[in-house]
Amino acid sequence: MLHEYKTIEKPIENTLIKEKGSKFIGFAFPVNNEAELKNALDKIRIEHPKATHHCYAFRMGLNGENYRANDDGEPSGSAGLPIYNQLLANEITNVLVISVRYYGGTKLGVSGLVKAYKESAKITLEEANIITKELETEIEIKFQFNQQNLIFTLLSKFDAKVLNFDANENCILTASLKTAQKENISEKLSEMQHISFEFKD
Repeated sequence: MLHEYKTIEKPIENTLIKEKGSKFIGFAFPVNNEAELKNALDKIRIEHPKATHHCYAFRMGLNGENYRANDDGEPSGSAGLPIYNQLLANEITNVLVISVRYYGGTKLGVSGLVKAYKESAKITLEEANIITKELETEIEIKFQFNQQNLIFTLLSKFDAKVLNFDANENCILTASLKTAQKENISEKLSEMQHISFEFKD
């Protein structure tokens, strides 16, 4: 099973290409959910209210199964798709690429637009640092106060990050760890007494 994916390390903003007077300004954002996607799109619309078009494409999900290409009023398939194809070419997901166009007075025609949007997305992604991220999962563990050391030792062995720790007589701890470690940690926890745990996904 896939436990990792390629994405970009941080946002890239304001790459520029010019084509017959039209300006194409490129942006790329790492996005993990619909809310982050919407925020990024809103941000660019606010920054470029006078732009003729805000065309974009994104892929989300481990296999890029959640995707969209938007031409924003350009001829169908002339903007969103060429941008989307650059995401595919780089084999990245959880990324949104936006190309903002300021019309320069000369029509580019469909093939000219395809070329310009493709180029805009391409140079934007060339500036990005593409990284491999491992999928993470969250686990909630309930245990007795005197078992703390045991649990913390186990978590550090699996490189788990403690997100929340409620220390009472009966403790509740939430941690995130790499999905690839799920079975291994389950096995270890199952061998311990007075402990219950569940994964959050």
